[in-house]
Amino acid sequence: MSITVVSTIADLKAMAAALLAEKAHSRNPGTLGLVPTMGALHQGHAELARTAVAENAVVVASVFVNPLQFGDATDLARYPRTSEADAALLEAAGVDIMFAPSVEEMYPDGEPGIRVTAGKLGELYEGASRPGHFDGALTVVSKLLHLGRPDTGLSAADRAGRPAYRAYFGQKDAQQLALVRRMVADLNFPVDIVAVPTVRDTDGLAMSSRNRFLSARERESALVLSRALRLLEQRAAAHAPLDIASVEALVRSAPGVDLDYLEVVDPQTLAVRAENCQDTPFTGQALALIAAKVGPVRLIDNVPLG
Repeated sequence: MSITVVSTIADLKAMAAALLAEKAHSRNPGTLGLVPTMGALHQGHAELARTAVAENAVVVASVFVNPLQFGDATDLARYPRTSEADAALLEAAGVDIMFAPSVEEMYPDGEPGIRVTAGKLGELYEGASRPGHFDGALTVVSKLLHLGRPDTGLSAADRAGRPAYRAYFGQKDAQQLALVRRMVADLNFPVDIVAVPTVRDTDGLAMSSRNRFLSARERESALVLSRALRLLEQRAAAHAPLDIASVEALVRSAPGVDLDYLEVVDPQTLAVRAENCQDTPFTGQALALIAAKVGPVRLIDNVPLG
């Protein structure tokens, strides 16, 4: 079955409801998976889609470049739009519906006067260098989570006590994932948030739509981010001191790499862990976060520890 591309909320609702009814006796009946994206899709997004397809009767992927997430109009304008390629990738992954709304469809009255606020966590790490970014991200995700849930009442999966509605996010955007989970919990959204592990190229670089802006030399320098994370991962597995200072020095030694932060944090709250991270043996679980500018491109990555 080929993918259906819709651009209006009404068509999204109608098509999702029709497909759920059509697949009432298929595997995972009554379940719907949502994969929110900003387009310029790559194999990391394909893995999100494939995971959703394996777990749900119907899968919707949204492709929407959200202007609320961009503080710089130039950055918004140069964000790649590749709708035909995006549809082909999603179709190959088995997605049923691609929801590709216009800005006017999502924000018919202009920029919304009421927004979701990310709070203190949204001001840390990526939020410190991109003020307001996570407020914009949570605002559009909240809309998409509402729009993606079809108006079909209590599903067979609900009655069976299984999640009937799931949304899929990549672990690479760890701060966004934590904020979405917090929003869903705090505001009682009827959706199960599923994290999908980071997908990497063969050289170890975490897949990102921004990687296309790296020159060959810059890409080679960017590999220091994943090397740094692997080093922390190895030290944590050996219950050795993480010695973060030496890892920061490694990153800064790479040509053209401007390190923003390297932090070891609690996996749930993203609060910085003060213990077990420098001179004492590592124990427990943590998440290592890194962000750096490589040439003109800002890159982020992370890896679970322990």
